[in-house]
Amino acid sequence: MRSNPVEDLLSGLLKGLPQGVAHLRQDIEQNFRAVLRANLAKLDLTGRDEFEAQRKVLERTRARLEELEARVRELETRLAAGTPPANS
Repeated sequence: MRSNPVEDLLSGLLKGLPQGVAHLRQDIEQNFRAVLRANLAKLDLTGRDEFEAQRKVLERTRARLEELEARVRELETRLAAGTPPANS
């Protein structure tokens, strides 16, 4: 299971509170959460599903590029050797 960075940050902030404000913990936690949500909402972040979809597109594109680079190398080699390219 992945850890939640927001919860980790919030937990770290709350652990750093002095003992004298422990009775205000719930109020402080709510305020921290509100500030974090508001600031994260301002960021143009992508969701996990969209990220994974784009990662797969990039992998397919990279594989296709590698295929085309290999084909170009083959054609350049044949051209340099004077061999006609194979029809494919």
